[in-house]
Amino acid sequence: MLYNKKTMSLLIKGVQIIDGEGSEPYKADVLVQRNIISAIGDLKSRQTDEVIDGLGHYVVPGFVDVHTSTDHYLSIFSNPSQEDFLRQGITTMIGGHCGASLAPLLYGTLESIRKWTEPQNINVDWHTVSEFLRSLRKVSPGINFGTLVGYSTVRRSIVGERKRLFEKELDVFKVVLKQAMRDGAFGLSTGLEFVHGKQASKKEIKELVSVLNEFNGVYATHLHDYSSGIVDSVNEAIDVSQKTGVRTLISHLMPIKKFEKGFGEAIENVEKNSSDVYFDIYPYTTRILEIYTLLPEWAQVGNIELMLERVRNGEMAELIAKELKGIPLDDIRIAGVPHHEYLVGKTLREISKNLGVDGPSALLHIMDVTNLRATMFVSDINEKLLMETLVHERAFIASLGSTTLTGEYLEHERSRHTFPRYLEIVVGGGKLPITEAIKRITSKPAKFFNIENRGVIKEGNIADLVVLGKTDYEVKHVVVGGRVFGKEKTRGDMLVHKA
Repeated sequence: MLYNKKTMSLLIKGVQIIDGEGSEPYKADVLVQRNIISAIGDLKSRQTDEVIDGLGHYVVPGFVDVHTSTDHYLSIFSNPSQEDFLRQGITTMIGGHCGASLAPLLYGTLESIRKWTEPQNINVDWHTVSEFLRSLRKVSPGINFGTLVGYSTVRRSIVGERKRLFEKELDVFKVVLKQAMRDGAFGLSTGLEFVHGKQASKKEIKELVSVLNEFNGVYATHLHDYSSGIVDSVNEAIDVSQKTGVRTLISHLMPIKKFEKGFGEAIENVEKNSSDVYFDIYPYTTRILEIYTLLPEWAQVGNIELMLERVRNGEMAELIAKELKGIPLDDIRIAGVPHHEYLVGKTLREISKNLGVDGPSALLHIMDVTNLRATMFVSDINEKLLMETLVHERAFIASLGSTTLTGEYLEHERSRHTFPRYLEIVVGGGKLPITEAIKRITSKPAKFFNIENRGVIKEGNIADLVVLGKTDYEVKHVVVGGRVFGKEKTRGDMLVHKA
């Protein structure tokens, strides 16, 4: 791809503007000077450095991805152009989800992301959120990026693998969280299904989330349980929001097969019990799971090393295998394994057949040889219920994706096509008018996270724009801060939350 020097002025002419706030489309031209929308109207006679002929297509605000994993896989550093996101119209993303963030780091280690990637792949030269954003700015990501504070990242630094967090240690955590919010973090995230998140007490979570009130921050939570315990887990998130008054985002709340009834009840509870609780969702029926989450609950106690000991212990392995009987062999596929690329792309049934053992034994073998570092594609989402939930008024669309990774990995389609797929389903399928669909992926999430000067097309706002096909809703052009993707090297802002 060739890049020109920075465009000083840009005219997008002959388009229908969808402002992001729900207003009806109207015909106009958009003038961008440097990184700002400077004028909207009949501007065809204006002379500019760059012109995009809109050909009657829509121009909309850049899409806001409320939940990305590009930081968890470190691809925000290894592949900073973030082109997979830009091609689907995403110009702004929020990271630091599921209890794991790249900052703050009390001791400069990234142990909290080792379930996704190998932390040693990057040179960590920061501790605080402000230092992290400064380091990230040096690699010049092509997209706007903001971060939450990962609960497990901070907790692990304070108490290591110990289960209990003492009162004085909780006070230290609060000090760290407050400083991170002052440095520009957008809130706090928890991963209550993961090892360190499981150890969090309700009191602990409520006290920490309460800190966010001072900063108008957001609480994002990966629940304890998305299957049989989904109702209790969602009710817990609702309770935290109600008791603290903090806006809450439930991460990837998806309708898993066999647990549809609980999912429906959980959604109803969100509707009737809190106006400040939302959830994110994506339009695909396959999840990405860390392999250790397939272990029985009792076998997930402690850190990765302790879990691995159980997998390798003969008697315990037999008990685990018994509880794994009936696991869907065709619905589980290896997505990524450091140093064991020959497994990537194979289903559990294929591996079972190759080894000449049953499914549970094959899964235990993979856990053993990969040191519990594998990620899996699991196809277990109820498609009909998913399509219905996409248009729920509390639903935010999220990719949960990561741009192209180094090494041998299966790439989930959500990393490349989440937002066009969403528009294809809800607008092309007649489920929502295009003005409302665009609002839900632009101004609404921007307002929820308090992201300034983005999400709405109006004079004076940052020029993050997408030109969409008027009939196919496909992305034609993307502009980030006044730079045209594909013609120039886009440079996103490192977003700093302001209370």
